[in-house]
Formats: sequence, structure tokens, C-alpha cells
Amino acid sequence: MKPRYLILAIACLAAFAAPNLAGAQEQRPPVSQCQAIAQTIPKVTFASFSGAPPLMPAVSEGEDVKLTFLGHSTFEIETPGGIVIATDYNGWYRPATMPDVVTMNKAHTTHYTLTPDPGIKHVLHGWSDIPGEKANINLVVGDAYIRNVTTDIRFSYGLGGAHENGNSIFIFEIAGLCIGHLGHLHYELTDAHYTEIGRLDVVMVPVDGGLTMGADSMSRVIKRLRSSLILPMHRRGPPVEAFVSMFGKDFDVANAPDASIIVSMRTLPKKPLIYVLKGVQ
Repeated sequence: MKPRYLILAIACLAAFAAPNLAGAQEQRPPVSQCQAIAQTIPKVTFASFSGAPPLMPAVSEGEDVKLTFLGHSTFEIETPGGIVIATDYNGWYRPATMPDVVTMNKAHTTHYTLTPDPGIKHVLHGWSDIPGEKANINLVVGDAYIRNVTTDIRFSYGLGGAHENGNSIFIFEIAGLCIGHLGHLHYELTDAHYTEIGRLDVVMVPVDGGLTMGADSMSRVIKRLRSSLILPMHRRGPPVEAFVSMFGKDFDVANAPDASIIVSMRTLPKKPLIYVLKGVQ
């Protein structure tokens, strides 16, 4: 059995190991399939469009997740169950349909908006609105489990000064896949960060070469994460080739014919692939 499937099987067995107590007041939170080592199970807020909240994230019969690059660092993620998520949502780059969930980071106004469409049910800030606290996202919406890992940013454009824990790496656990969006990453990750993140099968990575981190630093992060599918984003100035040149023969590189890719656990590339979607080139 392949390691990623073994991890998934263990997580599923653990989730159903405890008895289901009828009438229990507390719902048991999901076990993160993506965390390689989990010291504690995070508290979670369940969001449901109908009925009572489930014990575990809803499981869809489908397995395909569609990722579409909309612009800058905004991707549309469509789950098998039809949940639509927009990353680093600034109101400029929008999915064709109203997203159910949007995530944001505080680094620049190109990564967030304080006036999102009121029809968006879940607006997730990657920073805490309470000084000195970290953003703590643990949310289940339909068949998606969303959590975050905070990192520092050098400055907070338009809001003044350096900001501790101002960026969040958002992790979307969907159909067995672990999908990560690095946001506006300014510093190389620590061992503690990697432990919190766990496994990422798909990672969306900024490749601007300096506004976040230099290509060499960012490439070290990607090599450490060991993701199967790497989707560049946030390109300003340097061509994508400056980032790609940091990788050797252990990585494949391909330019996509369009702005979308459909991926599942079964279709993940066996060799790590840097896949440049249309609009990023």
C-alpha cells in the first residue's frame, strides 16, 4: 500500500474507532488526514447548509477536485460535492458562481477585502482581528475541511508596521487530497510549521521572486513539502523560469493549455510536477 493511502486509511479508522453516543451534546471533530504527526485533534466549527452537523466531513461519491487560476493568488477550488472556495479573495478575481467560502491574507490589499459580497457564507481571515492572537480556522463546509497554519509577514501594506502571524497557509482537505495555499509567505518555514502542515499533495506557491521570498528560498520550502503537484501563482516581474530553474531532474515541469486542472488521489503525478496554469506564464 502506498504511504499516502496508508495515512488516509489510518485516519479513517481512527475517526470511527470511538463509539457513536446517541444524544451526545458534543460532536467529535474530524481527524486531519494531512497532519503527519498530530499531537491533538483541533477544535472545529461545523457549517452545514441543511440538517445537523455531521460527525465527520461529508464524503462525496466523486473524487475529482477542480482548481482554476483566476489571477494573482486567487484560485477557485470546486469540490466533488459542489462547494466553491476562492483563495486570497480580494473581490477583483471572482469565480463564475458565488463562492461558499473565501480565504484572505493581510499582506496587501490584493489579497483581501474588507467589503466582500454579503452573499458569501464564510469569509475566513488569515489573521486575527484580536491583537496578539493567531487566526484559528477549523471549519467543515460540505465535503471540505479547512484549517490554517499562521506565519509572520514583514509588513502590512496599508495597515502599518510588521505583523506577527499576519499570513495563513490555508489547507483544504477534500476527497482525500491535502491542498495547501501558501499565501504571502515571507519567511522559510520552521520544523514546527512543517509538523502543523503535515502532508500536502497539491501546493499553490508564490513565485514573484522577492515580494514574498526569493526563488531559492521558496524552492527549499517546496522541496521540503514534497508535494506531488506544484501550482505557481503570484508572479510579478521575474518569469516563472526563475523559480523553475531551482529544481533538478527530480521534478517535471509543464505548461498547461488552460487555467484549470482536475485532480484526484488516483491522478496525482507519481513524480513531482510543477504545473504552470494559463495566466501565470
